[in-house]
Amino acid sequence: MSSPTRSADASNRIDPMVWRVAVVVLIAPIMTQVDSTVVNVALSTIGQSLHTSIASAQWIISGYLLAMALMLPLNGWLVDRVGAKRIYLACFSAFTLASLLCGAARTMDELICARIAQGLAGGVLTPMTQMMIARVAGKNMARAMGYVTVPILVAPVVGPVLAGAILAHATWPWLFYLNLPLGVLGVILAVRLLPRDTLAEHKRPFDFPGFMLISPGLVGVIYGLQNSSLTLGKCTLLVGTLFLGGFFLHSIRRGSASLIDVRIFRSRIFSVAAATQFCANGIMFGRQLLIPLYLITGCALSPAQAGWLISAIGVGMMCSFPLVGFLTDRYGCRAVSAGGACLALLGMLPFLWMIEHQFSPVWAAVSLFAAGAGQGTINIPSITAAYSSIPKDRMPLANTALNIAQRLGAPIATTLLAMVMSLSMHATTNAEPRRFLVVFIVLTGFHLMTLGAASFLPLRIHRPAES
Repeated sequence: MSSPTRSADASNRIDPMVWRVAVVVLIAPIMTQVDSTVVNVALSTIGQSLHTSIASAQWIISGYLLAMALMLPLNGWLVDRVGAKRIYLACFSAFTLASLLCGAARTMDELICARIAQGLAGGVLTPMTQMMIARVAGKNMARAMGYVTVPILVAPVVGPVLAGAILAHATWPWLFYLNLPLGVLGVILAVRLLPRDTLAEHKRPFDFPGFMLISPGLVGVIYGLQNSSLTLGKCTLLVGTLFLGGFFLHSIRRGSASLIDVRIFRSRIFSVAAATQFCANGIMFGRQLLIPLYLITGCALSPAQAGWLISAIGVGMMCSFPLVGFLTDRYGCRAVSAGGACLALLGMLPFLWMIEHQFSPVWAAVSLFAAGAGQGTINIPSITAAYSSIPKDRMPLANTALNIAQRLGAPIATTLLAMVMSLSMHATTNAEPRRFLVVFIVLTGFHLMTLGAASFLPLRIHRPAES
């Protein structure tokens, strides 16, 4: 083997430090993914146990996701000020403690407050996985992320099955107590394996006016959507929109000193990639909300039966995700992402037929597998396209902006679906599956939006330069 070939092979090897960091930081997304899936499967059970409606119980999900979105803008500033390792340890410990509070809750208000506390910790914790691996992986980030993300895909498979098994033999608080041993393990490994913090030399001042604009703005928009049938909801939606508009103008004026530099969306590729991420996250969480409710309350399946069927989504993602890198290199970013969105859309169409005719567990499993396989190929091409479209010095701001666009898709989609579902339930007095028709049509519309956004991604991309 020639010397240049040996040199190229050495440069393409993934540093062992990457695997050490990955072992630690993957515990957080695995824990949060399992937590999200088990809560979705158990939503109706929790609502019945605490004597509340589905519309109220839905805030267990929406409150968590909204709290995550509110904290995402602080990630970059906190890392600069405090350090990645310290922030990771603090947020991981807080998430674990909040899980204990969720299990100890005895009213819906207490549970929602504890879930909001989980979301506040998760909002800072969630982007840390990608950022901390990127710091040690260098130019091998895309390949490393392709490998280390595969274990995360086990969570959507394990979560529904685990939820069904727990609800069959124990009460719902044990869904949250599951996080406690994982949390303790994660903290111990983080102390021992994560590299020491290197704080930034030039620390950005905190953009307090920007934070005070974007936080109530997001709360107002989401709350307004949830309660749009009420006068208070309409007013709150208007006020929230005005606050977000104010933050947009504030960000343009302050530029890179703002919590989120909205000028980064002037890049067409970045904007399209962010829109794809927004829609893709919306359909994923919307599906997690709607499918369990349809199977359990509309088709009279037990939580265990529903859990096994829903696990087909995770199996589909596990089958498609390892192929994303190869497919993107061969066919291009647009073809893979749009193809995945199309497959996810096709996976939803049989549900429209089953609602009108007869439920089939075989068709449901096949459809959910197809939806999961499609979902697994949407994100990585669009994320890679986004990072390839910006200069290296703007990568931290881009990471924050992309994560916010991605995370906002979930609460907006679930809130709209819950609102449509609530209207549909009032319109019908029976327990027939047909009452889910309208809300499934809305979810199909989200799938069409995802396909449309992915269709505008670039055909081919250039890998970002090594930092």
